[in-house]
Amino acid sequence: MQSQEQPIIDRREEAPEQSVWWNKLSLAQKFSASSLGQFGYELCFVRHDQGENLAVLTCDSGVAVITEDGEINTSPNIEIR
Repeated sequence: MQSQEQPIIDRREEAPEQSVWWNKLSLAQKFSASSLGQFGYELCFVRHDQGENLAVLTCDSGVAVITEDGEINTSPNIEIR
C-alpha cells in the first residue's frame, strides 16, 4: 500500500533567517519574531525610528512591531502603505 500524503506547501520564498531584514534585527527581536512566526506573522521590513530599529511584521491584515528589546506590540499605531 502506498501512502497518499500531501506535501507541505510553504508560501514563503525564502527562510526568514536568509532575509536581508533578518540581519538587521537584534537577538531579542529575532527571538520575538520567531515566536510570532508560529502564528503566521512574517517579517516585512525594519524601520529606524527615534534611534532604534523597529521590526514590522504582518499576518493577513494584522500588523505587529517588535522593539530592539524584543517587546511585541500587536496593536501598533503604524500605517503601512
